[in-house]
Amino acid sequence: MNHDWIDILLSPYYHNSFFHIILELTAVAFTIFSVFYAQKNNVWGYPIGIVSTIIYSYLTFNTSLYGNFIINLYYTLMSFYGWYAWMYKKDKNKKIPITFCNKKDYFYTFILFLSTCIFSIMVYFFYGKLQSHSDWMDILTTSIYFSGMYQMSMKKVENWIFWMVGNGISVPIYFLKGFILTGILFIILLLLAIVGFFLWKKKAINPMLIDSQRC
Repeated sequence: MNHDWIDILLSPYYHNSFFHIILELTAVAFTIFSVFYAQKNNVWGYPIGIVSTIIYSYLTFNTSLYGNFIINLYYTLMSFYGWYAWMYKKDKNKKIPITFCNKKDYFYTFILFLSTCIFSIMVYFFYGKLQSHSDWMDILTTSIYFSGMYQMSMKKVENWIFWMVGNGISVPIYFLKGFILTGILFIILLLLAIVGFFLWKKKAINPMLIDSQRC
């Protein structure tokens, strides 16, 4: 049996430390669990996700993926905000409901997307790293994920569309950078985002559905 493809997949890890591998495995596991909780509209997705984003902040900075480093720092901050927003009542009677975006939401999302693109380009220029197509893809995914995280904190159904697009683009980026486990993770996340979109869409259309969010 030809095992060349296994060697190709594992080759980036031959030169990595055991500590690095354990960190990536931990981040992958926590990311998957956080998405499962998010699908179920459960607030525990945030604290679990924070562990993952902190680890990925460290890993991506050390491999010069500055766009993804910015993404994970932003995720960490927005996760604390989302955790707060989901736990505490928006008004005296109810928590933030799952809804569809309106024109105002789209406008704010567009401004955030554009601002993130400009900021990410400036960061890459500062570090002299804007030299390849993968760098531009990194900038694009940074802006997509910033927008998706913002919409998720507001419980907008469309947040899952951003995750679908961003995860699809991220798969080859992480494989090329040697994060094989993370590349496989993003394939899984792409599938989970598709499921999440339909689950949240159903809940937005029928708010009376029992959801599993608990503080």
